Amino acid sequence: MFDFIIVGAGLAGVSFAHMLENENKTFCIINNHSQLASLVAAGVYNPVVLKRFTPIWKADEQVDLLHNFYDQMEQKLSKKIRIEQSILRKFNSIEEQNNWFHASDKPILSRYLNPSILPENNTHIKAPFGFGKVQYTGRLDVKTYLTESINRWRDENIYHHRNFFYEDLHIEDDVVYYQTILARHIVFCEGYGVLKNPFFQYLPMKPCKGETLTFYAPDLDLNEILKGDGVIIPIGEGVYKIGATYEWDDLSDTITEKGRKELVDKLGKLISCSYEIIEQEASVRPTVSDRRPLVGKHPKYDNMWILNGLGTRGVMNAPYVAKALYQTVFEQTELLKEMDVVRYRKFWK
Repeated sequence: MFDFIIVGAGLAGVSFAHMLENENKTFCIINNHSQLASLVAAGVYNPVVLKRFTPIWKADEQVDLLHNFYDQMEQKLSKKIRIEQSILRKFNSIEEQNNWFHASDKPILSRYLNPSILPENNTHIKAPFGFGKVQYTGRLDVKTYLTESINRWRDENIYHHRNFFYEDLHIEDDVVYYQTILARHIVFCEGYGVLKNPFFQYLPMKPCKGETLTFYAPDLDLNEILKGDGVIIPIGEGVYKIGATYEWDDLSDTITEKGRKELVDKLGKLISCSYEIIEQEASVRPTVSDRRPLVGKHPKYDNMWILNGLGTRGVMNAPYVAKALYQTVFEQTELLKEMDVVRYRKFWK
């Protein structure tokens, strides 16, 4: 008998599986690769909302855990997955410069915001008002993190690439039965696929489609992540990614001409050198109306859990919420009310 059945193998499911494995708990994963948000994600982690110069929810706690967790994953997987990169926030006015000075003086932000204004020094990036530099930022090679983890577990025969059929799930007080698998608990980490989950359909998921472009620009010579109208992320060897769009109506994984045009327009505002588009990708993010994760227990079943709603900050949220769920299940600690799905109990029938 396993301690957990994990349904889904994006950032949430894989990070929770590592938490279990690190504590010598047993699990198996069922995943059909239908949810692509984690695999397509650029993987940027950033503790500051750069539109308003405010810290994200639980910024300090998430940053500290993020570094420790992913560095441990690098040793475990024998792969480099966390790349430290500063973010340059392009200013559009003197007013934005002044707002930056004011924000960088706040104790809650001084750790992350360099108070100096950096001048433009790249001939292919026009920034007459300069840049602000955000520290403790970077990106995660999400694809390597997920695929290397999954390959290990596939070799151990605890990762199963298949569809999950809810009608085959049977719950008793101290055991979960799914087809031939027995476990003490089950957790759903399905991304926006939770909309089809009969046990958690009541939760107010508000999925959002995003598209990105990968492009080759050998003359750009940019090493930091650039945030302006859009975000440019250096991948290496002259390859960059720009994203992302926000689409609330079309929730397919299909790339669109509309998304491509929007991203090309953003590129034209940010850089002046020539480039070649290599790839266009699309995925649907599992966002929530109150922008907080969905973590916790089913209203009826004490051994059924959810770990979802990581949204646009999945790389930062994943270790934090995975640890919180582990401590709730095995150490009986209380979840923070901001992430606990009990806040939506009124919607459950």
